[in-house]
Amino acid sequence: MAFKDLSVEDKQTILEHLAELRKSIIISVAAVGIAAILCFSYNEKLLAIVTLPLTAIDQHLIVTGVTEAFFVKLQLSFLAGFVLAFPIVSWAVWRFLRPALYPYERKYIYFLFPITIILFATGVLFSYFAILPMVLKFFVYIAGENLETMFKVDQYVSFVMSFSIPFGLVFELPVLTFFLTKIGVVKAEQLSKSRKYALLIIVILAGALTPGPDPISQIMMAVPVYILYEVSIWVAKYTKPRPAEAVQED
Repeated sequence: MAFKDLSVEDKQTILEHLAELRKSIIISVAAVGIAAILCFSYNEKLLAIVTLPLTAIDQHLIVTGVTEAFFVKLQLSFLAGFVLAFPIVSWAVWRFLRPALYPYERKYIYFLFPITIILFATGVLFSYFAILPMVLKFFVYIAGENLETMFKVDQYVSFVMSFSIPFGLVFELPVLTFFLTKIGVVKAEQLSKSRKYALLIIVILAGALTPGPDPISQIMMAVPVYILYEVSIWVAKYTKPRPAEAVQED
């Protein structure tokens, strides 16, 4: 059905949703931008934090371009800005979803919102402290004693960004599962029966999200994500959807 064939009420509803989406995007972009500007003045400390897993194995970064260091510090500012502004970005997402929910469904936002932030932070920290050091040690080990490893700073920072942010986002899977189970969209039985398809999708997404074509970093992402999928099945199993009578009462 074309937009012109919709009723006046439907057109107004769609336009209202688009206006809310636009407002949520503006809030998110502004929050990340402001946080990135604030973080730029701490770029030396941010660089020291990001390179800590590398220096811990006695490896160092090099700069090979005139403007490389400047753009790397811009990247770091936006990385830190996104992490710092994630609570506002998360709030903007829930704010956009709220009008489309039933009154009883909106109650879940109040405890899903802080859990969303906690899981994102957990994913970023897990990738930084657990996965990233193992990946770096593996690649240094593969290089062997006959090759001198020299890591370019722009490639390394891009690698860290492409690793940490996706990890933080995929850690939201249990929250998404809980919410969809509560409102009756998915069931534990459906998730359990779809394991093989989920595994295939996870492997494909891991290949798309991880930097570089190497299988090691892809496996390092795919395994935790599949574990999260199993956790999501457990969450769905013990999350009971609200009865239809409750919807009518609200």
